[in-house]
Amino acid sequence: MSMDDKAAVDKLHKVYSQMKEELSQVIVGQENVVEQVLMAIFCRGHALLVGVPGLAKTLLISTVARALDLSFKRIQFTPDLMPADITGTDVLEMDQETGRRSFRFVEGPVFANMILADEINRTPPKTQASLLEAMQEHHVTVGDRTFNLPAPFFVLATQNPIEQEGTYPLPEAQLDRFLFNIVVDYPDKDEEREIIRRVTSPGEGEVNPLMSGDEILQLQEIVKRVPVGDHVIDFAADIARATRPNSGEAPEFVKDMVAWGAGPRAGIALISAAKAHAVLRGRFHATTGDVSAVAYPVLRHRVLTTFNAEASGVKSDDIVRMLLEHLEPAEQIKI
Repeated sequence: MSMDDKAAVDKLHKVYSQMKEELSQVIVGQENVVEQVLMAIFCRGHALLVGVPGLAKTLLISTVARALDLSFKRIQFTPDLMPADITGTDVLEMDQETGRRSFRFVEGPVFANMILADEINRTPPKTQASLLEAMQEHHVTVGDRTFNLPAPFFVLATQNPIEQEGTYPLPEAQLDRFLFNIVVDYPDKDEEREIIRRVTSPGEGEVNPLMSGDEILQLQEIVKRVPVGDHVIDFAADIARATRPNSGEAPEFVKDMVAWGAGPRAGIALISAAKAHAVLRGRFHATTGDVSAVAYPVLRHRVLTTFNAEASGVKSDDIVRMLLEHLEPAEQIKI
């Protein structure tokens, strides 16, 4: 890395510390969730936040958008939401002077830097698919025209894991487009007390912008240039390949408990996220420890367990934990 890159990494490390302090004025706890959201942003990825209602998922995402000084739009997904409600549509207008009529494209809420797709599994597959092109290609197609989305562009979707009635589960192809599957858990006792105290007291916390969209784009390029050793890439590839039950590298517990393993995007995501994990800690290289640190959010939605495993209470996180124990390199740097 050049001296300019190192200076930018040092700056990001300092800004990250300041950002945690700023966000703590509004968000109580959830440090791991905040870090994983920021890692997804700095590696040009999208994230799926899974948690029961009332855990401040929406508040967290909108607060991060303010801290990064990004335009923010919230889309509430419902069973009657149509693709045009997301992407935008043509409207017929008449010129008052000439009487001539023409169509004008009106942008939908997807035209923003940060999109909150709230309860994404509550809308039918046709509407879910309209978001897929935006996530993958960073543009939308309406009729025969293509419209580029603003940069940077991120989709942060939320999903309720306990209420499945009237929902449309995301297909594996769309789940694979999310860099991270982030679990938002309940606060601990002290955090819950603080939440109650803040919400029932007058006044709201203020968050000051700490970074611009242009700076984020610059840092995304720097994260891509973070060096990674061949042994780290081998470790990420070994993890991804070991999740596939039909692969020769898969251990016996994977063959018994995994129905479908991770695809090539998993290895790419592991290395990209490991680079961001290292940069947020002020380091200029990624290690196998960084790969292990991001393995859970990268793999939990890409490893599908069998019915027998589910009946035994084995979840994808358990498979990831066993894989890390099985493949742990001899000289892994603990983070």
